[in-house]
Amino acid sequence: MTHIASGRSQGQGVGASASRPDGVLKVTGEFAYSSDLYLSGMLWGATLRSPHPSAWIRSIDVGPALAVPGVHAVLTHEDVPGERFYGLEHKDQPVLAVDQVRYQGEPVAIVAADHPETARRAAAAIKVGYEPREAVTDARRALFDPDCPKVQPGGNLVRHQPVRVGRVPAGAEIVVTGEYEVGMQDQAFLGPESGLAVPAEDGGVDLFVATQWLHVDQDQIAPCLGLPKDKVRLTLAGVGGAFGAREDLSMQVHASMLALRTGRPVKIVYGREESFFGHVHRHPARMRYEHGATRDGRLVYVKAEIVLDGGAYCSSSPAVVGNAASLGVGPYEVPNVEIDAYGAYTNNPPCGAMRGFGAVQACFAYESQMDRLAEACGLDPVEIRVRNAVSQGSRLATGQVIDSPAPLAAMLRELAATPLPPPSSGTPDLRSLPGGVAQTTHGEGVRRGVGYGVGIKNICFSEGFDDYSTARVRVELLGGEPHVLVHTAAAEVGQGLVTVQTQIARTELGIERVTVAPADTSVGSAGSSSASRQSYVTGGAVKTACEAVRERLDGLHAADPGRTLAQLLEAHGPVEETREYRHRPTYPMDPVTGQGNSHVQLALCVHRAVVDVDVELGLVKVVELAAVQDVGKILNPVALEGQIHGGSAQGLGLALMEEIQVRDGKVLNPSFTDYLIPTILDMPPMRLSVLENPDPHAPYGLRGAGEPPTLSSTPAITAAVRAATALPLHRVPVRPQDIALRT
Repeated sequence: MTHIASGRSQGQGVGASASRPDGVLKVTGEFAYSSDLYLSGMLWGATLRSPHPSAWIRSIDVGPALAVPGVHAVLTHEDVPGERFYGLEHKDQPVLAVDQVRYQGEPVAIVAADHPETARRAAAAIKVGYEPREAVTDARRALFDPDCPKVQPGGNLVRHQPVRVGRVPAGAEIVVTGEYEVGMQDQAFLGPESGLAVPAEDGGVDLFVATQWLHVDQDQIAPCLGLPKDKVRLTLAGVGGAFGAREDLSMQVHASMLALRTGRPVKIVYGREESFFGHVHRHPARMRYEHGATRDGRLVYVKAEIVLDGGAYCSSSPAVVGNAASLGVGPYEVPNVEIDAYGAYTNNPPCGAMRGFGAVQACFAYESQMDRLAEACGLDPVEIRVRNAVSQGSRLATGQVIDSPAPLAAMLRELAATPLPPPSSGTPDLRSLPGGVAQTTHGEGVRRGVGYGVGIKNICFSEGFDDYSTARVRVELLGGEPHVLVHTAAAEVGQGLVTVQTQIARTELGIERVTVAPADTSVGSAGSSSASRQSYVTGGAVKTACEAVRERLDGLHAADPGRTLAQLLEAHGPVEETREYRHRPTYPMDPVTGQGNSHVQLALCVHRAVVDVDVELGLVKVVELAAVQDVGKILNPVALEGQIHGGSAQGLGLALMEEIQVRDGKVLNPSFTDYLIPTILDMPPMRLSVLENPDPHAPYGLRGAGEPPTLSSTPAITAAVRAATALPLHRVPVRPQDIALRT
């Protein structure tokens, strides 16, 4: 069930459920993904990766690989033509390992051959002399043990961000403490890392790749190739999901190096196992929280230590730490706050962006604490949240004032009033029970639980980042009719951005025929398809460029009022405008107090989960999820519902099944056989209530919607399992042994 709080515009413009141009192609299997790219005469690339999480490299012998028939190039760090290091925020990651490896799976050498299997066999033939050394795998030890080895030359601290408000601990009548842990989650996109690099006549390279951020890829690739940026041209290839893992480079530099060395196109496609080593993951977290409140449940103070394991390289860990710190108490009014958020270097797999981006980890901890506090105060879990809920005008722990609608209390009350699913009666359908068709139970030992979760997520980039997008809009005569061409570098990663750009152009220009050009670096940057920002920033850029075009068209019409638009275009030619759009400025958090207006926009989502738990076997069936989310303005109802469903599914995965198992720095389950993600059988029916309280600072009043449901679904499901089992359950994902061996 979906409730839309206000009407929608007619036609296929903003507010309508406009169809996706890629929808039918994806459903029928005809969509061209980056792994489908092909050019006659192309070579195939393969990567040799380290089997050790930490080791010195004493020697590399590429001779055996070069001797394999069909091999055209074998490259190591010595063959990198430009800078040897790259990185999103700090250039600390080697293109190919130089004198050491810092995580299992680190690239050491690359091969180009005339067949993919030949390339893989040649890579395996390379002889590397490793001297393994002690791996640093505990983030707390990495940070706080002075005798711990250094993962990076500057030490093991990526960032420490404190937040200080008032006095902690302040006088409180009720105090609850807890330690919480979040496992390493993978983005688990279905399209593996892949792309095609084509050497160009000007000495440059054209790269067709699945990515989230074309221009930041270009910024990192060009220096490594020793080329100016204008000779490294990127075009977005079909993307099979992203969720943050495509923000960092994977095969881009490697394919380009091989193409430039061989003078032939080179394609690289990771297999599923290699994909687990080829991209960053969600930061595992260990958190200590202390909440103090009055007897009637009013928060007095929150004290927290948040330790995020960033793995071997920096990636986006500083921003993840900033989010965890600034949102570490959740959407609650707290007069006294003491938070210390840390990012650590370890020899575990590198971690970076994933949907929710630091806020997910903190949300699990503070929501678990709110449930414990409710129990200690004798209050309903909804009521304690209502009593402490932020609203418009509230001040966050960073001192930032919420200056747009934030009706959290009303959202919670609406969720609590939503009817619960009926209890099972009579002989239950085995398919609806924990274990499903495996028939592990006929209802005995099954208990039902209900839980709630609330999340607050920053939208767009924060802390003073120059966050903008560029759009070029052209109106021309095509086949005798007006036609709009929209060109941005914004990456369509499955979220429906191409459709939204089309809808905005139709709304602003009143022209139905709209085409969105392929995203590439021949137009200005659109930033990353992350942080729930593209509808806001690229949507704003397209809207602004359309307004500029409309103004020129109005001028032409005023000068020649007797002509139709088609006649004006025929007489005067195409009208084109390019515009950049920036949201209002943000500022870095103070390094000592954490104070500052660090976020441009905040979004709220609340979830209620109903679960059935087989307490004897530890199996969990999510019976229903209900969610209330304020999106400011609905641009596309069907696409929005898909975002909320998808975010909730990833939150369910984190709550109950998804975890990369790492032992002594080594990944134990790099496959979809052993790394479990929710399927259609795991997702329950959902009740959605989508509210529209416009943000006056945003285009159309919209509010980024993709990430918030990922936050609140995880603690809601975990709380429901706690309610069914009466177990504390301080760690996600909740595993069967956490239930069956403790009840």
